[in-house]
Amino acid sequence: MADRRALAALLGLTALAGCSMAPPYQPPAVSVPATYAEAGPWVPAAPGDAAPSQTWWTAFGDGTLDALETRLATDNPSLAVAVGRYDLARAYLAEVRAGLFPQIGAQATVTQNRQSDNRPLRGQKQPDLYAADTLGAQVSYEADLWGRVRNSVAAGRADAEASADDLAAVRVSLQAQLATDYIALRGYDREIDLLQRTVDAYSRADAMTRRRFAGGIANGMETGQSATQLAEAQGQLADLRNARALTEHAIAALVGTTPSGFSIAASSAPLPMPEVPVSLPSTLLQRRPDVAAAERRMFAANRRIGVAKAAFFPSLLLGGQGGVQNTALAGLVSAPNLFWSVGPNVLLTLFDGGRNRARVAEARAGWEQATADYRLRVLGAMQDVEDGLSRLHHLGDEAAAEERAAQQAAQVEQLATRRYEKGAVSYLDVVTAQTTALRTQRQAIEIDTRRQQATVGLFKAVGGGWARSWRSRRNLPKIT
Repeated sequence: MADRRALAALLGLTALAGCSMAPPYQPPAVSVPATYAEAGPWVPAAPGDAAPSQTWWTAFGDGTLDALETRLATDNPSLAVAVGRYDLARAYLAEVRAGLFPQIGAQATVTQNRQSDNRPLRGQKQPDLYAADTLGAQVSYEADLWGRVRNSVAAGRADAEASADDLAAVRVSLQAQLATDYIALRGYDREIDLLQRTVDAYSRADAMTRRRFAGGIANGMETGQSATQLAEAQGQLADLRNARALTEHAIAALVGTTPSGFSIAASSAPLPMPEVPVSLPSTLLQRRPDVAAAERRMFAANRRIGVAKAAFFPSLLLGGQGGVQNTALAGLVSAPNLFWSVGPNVLLTLFDGGRNRARVAEARAGWEQATADYRLRVLGAMQDVEDGLSRLHHLGDEAAAEERAAQQAAQVEQLATRRYEKGAVSYLDVVTAQTTALRTQRQAIEIDTRRQQATVGLFKAVGGGWARSWRSRRNLPKIT
């Protein structure tokens, strides 16, 4: 009968050990549109879809950018901070996971003691001096009847996964910032090249008007106009060189080096425009690390509700200790010197002034906050994709129109210069044509730069790329 009762008690404890006070986890439903407003159908997500590449910037086909992105991955301080946070989350997970296992300790003491002559209840034959040598061990284990430990571990694991996604989000953000700055730098290079050629052309035109003035063909107003035009172009050139220097300094900080020892050789060759697919499936939003991190934190908040609710129930600690004790080291390990103690310890809080109820309310509020943050991240992700598609769409139309305008303005400038040389028009017509040609050419370069940067923004919006064949965005230790 005693064996049956023990077996029944063991089975009861085993059943209780499977209990969990956490409510069933169900991510909130977020309504999504059937199609993007700008382009492409919205398709159902599939968990098996491939994740984006970590080298999405190679789509721009620039070796210097590739090298800079590689340096950023190893030397950027902000990325190092995110790695530290991830390591901290993993360490906390290992700490809470230790609660799933028994705790075992050992002790050994070798002491010489003197007891007081007037110690209460001292026997007359007890010696004043005596030795106490002990060798023992203890074991304790919390029977996780209500899922407190398991829910704590689940929450810690979800936090570690969220921290991993935070690291990925920081990485993608820094990569995008570097690519954006680099594209701006190359845009400045193209504008500087254009302004340098413009200054050379204006210098020749200014020299021509001065010769015509010396020959009595041109007047002082024309020489003043040509000199003004030249000085303005020189001022714009100096401003562009300053902007390029500041951008180069920003890139140096991103790759973790000082601006004084860092430089990027100028290049006026335009970067190729990466191809963007006609449609971007909704699965791409699931790849965004910030959305994934928000979902994991929502799960962790759900598990913490179970941790808080478990405090209302008794905790059961199973433990025991034993060892040997003697008044001398000689003969310490022998049967007569053996001692042990085994038994359960049950603890139940009867009154806490409402502390446990407050902790449950706190955990539920954390769940509501995490849920709202998840929905906000999803909606923000969809907006980012829509914004990126919109920019590429309309900037493409603007670039085509501005390129046509630049070609027409260049033809008008050449025609006005030839007619001025023949005396058919005034120099004001030449100045007007030159101003228009320079403005349209600079605008064409600026729009092309903005298109490149908008492509970077779309890469970032979808978590770092859209090719299904690309490997996982995570390059992090496995979380178990």
